[in-house]
Amino acid sequence: MSGPDARQYLTFGLGGEEYGVDILKVQEIRGWSPITPIPNMPSFLKGVMNLRGTVVPVVDLRIKLGMPEVAPSAFTVIIMVRIGAKATGLLVDAVSDVLSIPDGDVELPPDFGAAEVRLVKGTARVADKLIVLLDIERVLAPDEPLLREAVS
Repeated sequence: MSGPDARQYLTFGLGGEEYGVDILKVQEIRGWSPITPIPNMPSFLKGVMNLRGTVVPVVDLRIKLGMPEVAPSAFTVIIMVRIGAKATGLLVDAVSDVLSIPDGDVELPPDFGAAEVRLVKGTARVADKLIVLLDIERVLAPDEPLLREAVS
């Protein structure tokens, strides 16, 4: 069902829910590997990892989206995304699939009046699942001074 008005999304699980990010932002998917913590960083910034000689920050999407932190499992992965010239790792529970979703099937997020809704690009129903499509640029926007320093 891929057409000129469809985009591909990498979908992944977080806390029993399905989320997706634009596949064009995804650089690679890595299995869980230890992350080096950095003192005095926001709780969602788990630390940094070495990606072929480059130090890359790793964000725990569970914490960033207000979910409880969990210990890594056999399915935990780090999705490496690239926003402009900056690479960042996203710690997620598990990768699900790559889906082509027509733009017409993406509904704008409901207006709850909450600032967190700005992180959501929209929602899409695929089969029996509702997938929350994240605006990864806004999720990773360095609006906090410590994160801005970590990713600069």
